Amino acid sequence: MSDRAPPKAMILAAGRGARMRELTDGLPKPMIPVAGRPLIEYHLMNLARAGVKDVVINLGWHGDRIRDAIGEGRRFGLHVKYSDEGWPALEVGGGIHNALPMLGPAPFVVINGDVFSDFPLARLVERALILPRWARAHLVLVRSPDYYPAGDFTLEGGRVGNEGAVRHTFTGLSVHTPEFFAGCTPGHFPMLPLWRAAVARGEVAGEMHGGQWSDVGTPERLSQLESWLATKRAAP
Repeated sequence: MSDRAPPKAMILAAGRGARMRELTDGLPKPMIPVAGRPLIEYHLMNLARAGVKDVVINLGWHGDRIRDAIGEGRRFGLHVKYSDEGWPALEVGGGIHNALPMLGPAPFVVINGDVFSDFPLARLVERALILPRWARAHLVLVRSPDYYPAGDFTLEGGRVGNEGAVRHTFTGLSVHTPEFFAGCTPGHFPMLPLWRAAVARGEVAGEMHGGQWSDVGTPERLSQLESWLATKRAAP
């Protein structure tokens, strides 16, 4: 690990989770309980273990539920700030851009609040500290699951590509620089066009993760994740 100060991190937590409406009509998706603990708490605990001190959480759908549960983050050993977008939220791109003043001038870690992975966040922290000069972002990818065979990006030689025979799926775990958002204006906008353009310019690094990952996008995938966690905890 580098001797430099740890990067800041942002957890994207403003979405509703329409496919989980039986759970999210009155609850932000990152607050869904997974094995008895709100999903967002796994991210906070893992970020703290990775050495992160400062976290920004964006708020949208029932954002008060997150603020009330997490507070200033002291019980996780973190300093948590909030970027309150109201509803409808600003989408991923607009949400990160809106939070840039709180994230500072250095590369920062970004985690989708509605995913779960055993990817070691200490590695992502290290990526933020030693990002190549040519890279404006770093994406963690997985082999595309059966329910999303088209995937998102290719990967070759540590660089993310847009086209290729084997396309992998973005995990929702990444590093970005403030410069990635140069030229953007405040408001609602998605990330995918920005990623595509940066990839085309050769400005996006990446790596594969071969371990556990779930986007917790349906009740069935939530059940599968809880079964995996139960098996892991029962293992000697």
